[in-house]
Amino acid sequence: MRITLPAFSAVVAAGLAASVIAVPPATATQPADPAVVITWNAIAARTILTENATPVPVSTLYFGFVSIAVYDAVVTIEGRYQPYLRQPRARGRASTEAAAATAAYRVLNYYFPTSAQNLAADYAASLGSIPDSRAKDRGQAVGEAAASSLIAARANDGRGANITLDVTPAPGVWRPTPDAFAPMLAPWLGFVRPLALRSPKQVRLSGPDPITSKAYARDFAEVKAMGAKDGTSRTAAQTETALFWNGPASGQYNAALRERVSRSGMDIVRTARAFALLGTSEADALIACWRAKYDYAFWRPITAIRLADTDGNRATAPDPAWTPLVATPPYPEYTSGHACLTGASTEIFSRLFGARSIDLNVSSPVTSTTRHYATATALDTETKNARIWLGLHFRHAMNDGNQLGHRVATWTASHEFLPRS
Repeated sequence: MRITLPAFSAVVAAGLAASVIAVPPATATQPADPAVVITWNAIAARTILTENATPVPVSTLYFGFVSIAVYDAVVTIEGRYQPYLRQPRARGRASTEAAAATAAYRVLNYYFPTSAQNLAADYAASLGSIPDSRAKDRGQAVGEAAASSLIAARANDGRGANITLDVTPAPGVWRPTPDAFAPMLAPWLGFVRPLALRSPKQVRLSGPDPITSKAYARDFAEVKAMGAKDGTSRTAAQTETALFWNGPASGQYNAALRERVSRSGMDIVRTARAFALLGTSEADALIACWRAKYDYAFWRPITAIRLADTDGNRATAPDPAWTPLVATPPYPEYTSGHACLTGASTEIFSRLFGARSIDLNVSSPVTSTTRHYATATALDTETKNARIWLGLHFRHAMNDGNQLGHRVATWTASHEFLPRS
């Protein structure tokens, strides 16, 4: 299944135009410019989401791949932090800007060959701002090595494996939902080798509430009242919030980080590390989330509400015509992918900028608006509410998914991209 994101194209294009600037080469007295890292993250967003319409759960993998290769290229030259993969030593002075651009270009060009022409133009523009020299040549060689090692490390990692979710419909069990009635999207994602975690099942979850429990009935009542397309208890402001978060979250958070690090004054090493932490944490959070979706295969609100007379819970009542605010995506409910992604992102933003001072501006391609979040808690809370108000999730799945994301990001930050001893 492929997703068309016309509105997001304009957002990415605008951000890319603003971030593709002439990058002056580093000299003995001038440090390498972090703008090259920001620019190539924007190029990655355009390539992954807009040009190739990569579904959001899968797109996080490729944001992770690009950010790791760029990070390895940067720290191979600049030092200070341990590379993710073993890299050959740079010989003599090398251009960090050329290394970062080359690493990103080679990874994107390898995984998205249909974008080769646009990527070649982007790469030529990046290299064109760096005077020809042996340092430039050495930087390109470092970037080539970083990209090659990443591509080799991710060979046969489980992407695209022939895995399907085959479950027998029953109360509480997921089944394809209206209107498309499509099978589970990318079930193989939950079996992919993680980037930082030891296993997709490393983070333990409690699982969905039993459908006969009071907790389930409480969550059922909330989404039934607040997430309906018609006859809802939502306010206009809550509907606006719900729709704000109905875009590709990986694109939203990467764009927000680009804007935030641009304001922060981070150098090229800290900038590359910030994107590597975000990309890796998001990717592993979605891998772990998709494994939970596959293993628990819990039904969506649209199914649960329409078939409530089968759940054995006297506190729930069916509504055969109930419809969520937006179409339900084709995968099980527990645990929420959006919550997993957000939890991982807010944990990284907290570690980079402080949990009470993330100072983050997030834009939505759906509502064409931008919102400011001062704290990680505010961002976590709003996104959890939003997915319920869209009619897509029970609150338990939002809470557990968000915590999963935080735990994955904590593990990543504690085990990868560490300072050199």
